This record gives sequence, structure tokens and C-alpha cells, in this order.
Amino acid sequence: MNTASANSNRYDDQDQAEAWVARLNAPDSDAHDREAFERWLAQSPANARDYREVEQIHLLSAQLGDDDLLRAAARAARRDSAATRRRFHPWLAPGAAIAATLAVAIGVAAWIQRAPPAQVERYVTAIGEQRTIALSDGTTLLLDTHSAVTARFDRDSRTVEVAQGRVQFEVGRDSGQRRGPRPFLVRAGGGTIRDIGTTFQVSRDGSAVDVGLIEGEVEVAVGGAGGARVTSTLAPGEQVRIEGGGTLAPKRPLDLAVAQAWPRGDLVFKNRRLDQLLDEMNRYSKTQLRLEQPALGALKVSGVFHIDDQDALLAALERGWALQARRVGEHEILLQTARQ
Repeated sequence: MNTASANSNRYDDQDQAEAWVARLNAPDSDAHDREAFERWLAQSPANARDYREVEQIHLLSAQLGDDDLLRAAARAARRDSAATRRRFHPWLAPGAAIAATLAVAIGVAAWIQRAPPAQVERYVTAIGEQRTIALSDGTTLLLDTHSAVTARFDRDSRTVEVAQGRVQFEVGRDSGQRRGPRPFLVRAGGGTIRDIGTTFQVSRDGSAVDVGLIEGEVEVAVGGAGGARVTSTLAPGEQVRIEGGGTLAPKRPLDLAVAQAWPRGDLVFKNRRLDQLLDEMNRYSKTQLRLEQPALGALKVSGVFHIDDQDALLAALERGWALQARRVGEHEILLQTARQ
């Protein structure tokens, strides 16, 4: 018998060993199967060796735990090993092929074990609360009042989802990563903000999202995954709105003095409408300020107002805009024109 024929017979024996491992581990295996298996083992010393080698792979796949993907890969490697040897490596000894399959399975299992699980954290603030969060990559989040975010970090990326409210991001360098910094993405509404080493703010009100850049650079994108992808790259002092329908509005200037004030606890108003000022102040308190006459909302107001000092705001409106405050409920104050 030539070498090729001998190897072919050995591969057939290997296939028989795989069939016996499967049969003996089947739920309906019985004494008749065991007797037939013993007869097969007695036919040749090589049968016992082949069976032990195949059984090793079977035990390894069982040790891979509950990971369906890994178990399927181990089964496929076991099924395909003989066919691969026949097609490409008729000179390869069965023991070497088994060792190679074991090495692949062990390597996959080790890779899975080394990959750390994703870190998922959720942060929220109550009405009137501001909170600074230091993330593991060196990023700092400043959550404004009544805000909620979820941070998900894994081996390949850093993603923060803004569910509601307003957040300032100072993105860390992600040092200590052997493959370099992981991408930093913010998802809000229908858009994605990709950081390029920056400080920026994201404000979400319902489905509409405003992104303002203080320093650095960010790319804001909507669409993709089957639709047209539209992007807008911001420079410092620019902002863009992601509309509720998932479209990007044109870029517009960002007032840096206003944007940098709320992280300090201040609201800066420069000749803006009174109703806009009250909307902002109401975000920080359970006691809501209302206007008795809607027309009063058109009054223009300028000044710096601290977010947790309603009394100072009311005193300023009474002095400078001739308004009078009247409490009409436990959590409601009505503003009206001062009576002469």
C-alpha cells in the first residue's frame, strides 16, 4: 500500500472515531452501542488512539461553557479537520491536525476570556441639580439639571447616549490603550457626534438636539444605515441643531459667554425675551414662574442670573421691568404688571 492510500485509511479511521464520540454521547446511546464500540476498539490499536484524540476536542468544546458561537466553531473544526487534511495536506499526520484544531479552539477561548465586558453606567440629575462625572478614560461630564445619560465603554469604542437634558463633555485622551485612543461618540436623538479632542455641549429637548462647540472639533452626523449620511463639522463658537425628523439645520454662531456660564451656575441673557428667561429658570426649580399676560413674554431682558436664586430674579424684574410677583400655589408664582 502506498503512503497516500495509508493516509486515506487513517482519515477514515479518524472519521469513525468522531462518529463513535457522537454516538456514545447521544441521549439514546445504550448497551448495544457500547458493545459495538468495544469491538471497534479491539480491531486496531490506532482506533483507541484516534478515539482519545477526538474525545479531547469534544471535552474542550464542552469546557467552553455556554457560548453558542464557540461551541459551534469547535464542532465545525472537528467536522472539517479530516476533509481539510484530504484536500490540502495528505501528508499531515492526524495527531498534528488534532493539535492544530485544539490550538485554534484554545486561542479563541483565551481571546474571549481576555476581552473585558463592556462597562455600562447610567447617570442622572434631579431638578435643580448639577453633577460632575469623571469617566474611566479621563473624560469629564457635567450634567445640567434634570439630565440623563448612559455611558458604554468596551474594548473598541466609547459611547455616551444623552436621553434628556444638557451635558458638557471634556473628552479624555484615553491613555493606556495599547491600540491608541478608542473613538468617542455621543448619540442623541437621530444624530451622532464624533469627538476629535474637544469640549462641547449637547442639549436634548424631546427629539430635537443642539450641539455647541467650545474648543476643538466635532463632527455631527445624521442618516446612514441605508439612508444618505449628512455631516456637519463644527469649529469653536459654532452650533448646529438636529431636528426631530433626523435632519441637520444650518450651522449658526454659538455665544460662548452664554455657553460657558451655565456650567458655573449662571444664566447670561443679552437682550432676550422674558419668556425665554423664565423657561430657563424653571428648569432648575419645582416652583414655576408664570406670566399672567402672555404679551409680557416679549419684554427684552439682559443680565446674569444665578440658577438657584429665584428671589434675586424676581427682585430684579420688579425693579427694572415694573413687574410684580404673586404666589398662587405651592409651586407656582405669577408675574404681572405692577399696579399703580
